[in-house]
Amino acid sequence: MTGGSISRTRAWVMACRPRTLTAAIAPVAAGTGLAHMHGGFAMLPALAALAVAMLIQIGTNLANDYYDYQKGGDDEGRLGPVRVTQAGLIEGRAVLRGAFLAFGLSMAAGVYLGVVAGWPLLVLGVACIASGIAYTGGPWPLGYHGLGDLFVFVFFGLVAVAGTCYVQVLEFRPDSLTAGIALGAASTAILVVNNLRDMETDARAGKRTLAVRMGVGWTKAQYVFLLGLTAAVPVAGMGLHGWSRWVLLSLFALPAVAGPLRLVLTFREPEALNRALAGTARFLGSFGVLLGLGFALG
Repeated sequence: MTGGSISRTRAWVMACRPRTLTAAIAPVAAGTGLAHMHGGFAMLPALAALAVAMLIQIGTNLANDYYDYQKGGDDEGRLGPVRVTQAGLIEGRAVLRGAFLAFGLSMAAGVYLGVVAGWPLLVLGVACIASGIAYTGGPWPLGYHGLGDLFVFVFFGLVAVAGTCYVQVLEFRPDSLTAGIALGAASTAILVVNNLRDMETDARAGKRTLAVRMGVGWTKAQYVFLLGLTAAVPVAGMGLHGWSRWVLLSLFALPAVAGPLRLVLTFREPEALNRALAGTARFLGSFGVLLGLGFALG
């Protein structure tokens, strides 16, 4: 694909990678449903939390696009979706400016949340943005040292769900961390598929992801474990926190991950994992929305 075969607008949409936004939407949906269950649903803070999550996701995607190319992580052998910097569709500096614009807009929404829920939310927002940049940027990029999985689990699971609930209920609810474990595990499963697909190219570029460090067999086991952990949380929450049986609605999302699971377990050709990646993202979105609905109904 060349710069002349695609419009600049479409190139920017590709750079933002809209299919990855389920990782931002799903935990906010779950956290909002949990806030409703605790009697604290608030529309404007919920929408602001959604805006912050989506903008940080977009900013991280754009930063990854730029920094991965600069560090040699993206080359002509890339097997995943097109990266616009590597493909020459958008100038690298423009992509980096886009990343910082997205992060800046997320901070603007974060200021509102800070007014509503207190200054700790601003500190948390700065930490999220700093981690998004440090994922592939800076002198010690997290994703290049096997810490990408931990980053995704913490910020797209624990922080996103608990933070969304907090800005509406205005107090910390321990069960928001339990729910965050499920969303963090499902979000990390997406990254695991991505890293399994890119093991060879990452290793050549010196990108020591957890998949590169563990190898194919243990990475497959990690994927299975994360899916099992996701499914176990609603059941565990019923015992630990007295969640209603409505949270079991989330388990209706499990059939969506059957195909991706089969592709991962029978992994032979990296290109086949693009379908597993998309299917795992759909599972995450369905699970988050259904869990949030289950909370609200309960």
